[in-house]
Amino acid sequence: MTANPFGDEAAENETLLRLPSLPPFDPGDPVESAIISGLANSWPRRATVKRPEPDLDDLFDAEKDDYPVQLIPFHDDDRFRRLDEPTRARVLAWAWIAYNKNVMDVEQYVVNPGFRLLSQDAFGTGLGDILTVATLQAIVDEQYHTLMHLNASALTRRRRGWNLPERRLPYGPTVRGQRAAVAKADTPRESALVSLAFTTVAETSISSYLGLITGDENVQPVNRSTVVLHRRDEYCHASIAGELLKIVYERLGTDDRRILLAGLAVALEAFSANDFTTWTTVMDAEDVRDGGALVADAAHDTARRKLVQDCGVIRRLCDDLGVADEVPYEW
Repeated sequence: MTANPFGDEAAENETLLRLPSLPPFDPGDPVESAIISGLANSWPRRATVKRPEPDLDDLFDAEKDDYPVQLIPFHDDDRFRRLDEPTRARVLAWAWIAYNKNVMDVEQYVVNPGFRLLSQDAFGTGLGDILTVATLQAIVDEQYHTLMHLNASALTRRRRGWNLPERRLPYGPTVRGQRAAVAKADTPRESALVSLAFTTVAETSISSYLGLITGDENVQPVNRSTVVLHRRDEYCHASIAGELLKIVYERLGTDDRRILLAGLAVALEAFSANDFTTWTTVMDAEDVRDGGALVADAAHDTARRKLVQDCGVIRRLCDDLGVADEVPYEW
């Protein structure tokens, strides 16, 4: 088995917080100090986009599954268990393609729009140069993450010899939820606040989504390594998104705060959801017998509706703001 070339994440993250030669900042401001020391100045050393790329073909192991079987919402259904091995393998490959597509779509259509609003000071918070730089660095990271996941999907198609195009798959729950919520907004201001809510939830929770794959030794090494690299950046992005939300929230009026907190609840529901629409599409693409019924039965089981179970970061953020009870969401 190929060794993990990316080292110990915890040790590296601790090192990043001790980097010398910081740019000028106010050490008496805990927000600015934390952002600067841990994020903006560390970017050239910790960001995946600044690192040499591993050879994906060297990591590929054709004997490994492309996606964790236990994450399939109907993995324990006898109708799925009875699938022949070629069909099962293609379903797992589709699942990996869909996972990558969801990551790419969330980065492009949910995360970066919110970061752009912040970098343009759309909420009138006066972030200043350093926090704006940190936000723009995150945007660059997200563009590279999109490329990473596209490369991983392309590798799967090439090495498996299967045509599994992303264009056959729908947008995932987070993108669909964000677009629906923005469409309901009555004003550009409300639309911006909803976008910020979705960006914050995505950036503070995506590490949990990525973590679903990183620890499974039965999964394709190149897939796990792609996710490990991405997840490393997201630990820093969660700090950026969380601190920026605090800055914005403290400067909002009562009505704007209500809109933002309601947006967090809608975003949490969307981000944590299992994507049964995509699973139906996969079953149709592979012409799986009773595939539609298989997915529908799982969708009607309330215990299977969530894929991401841990959104604790956003909960702690709301606790810090003293508003957890005001977010209309069942924690």
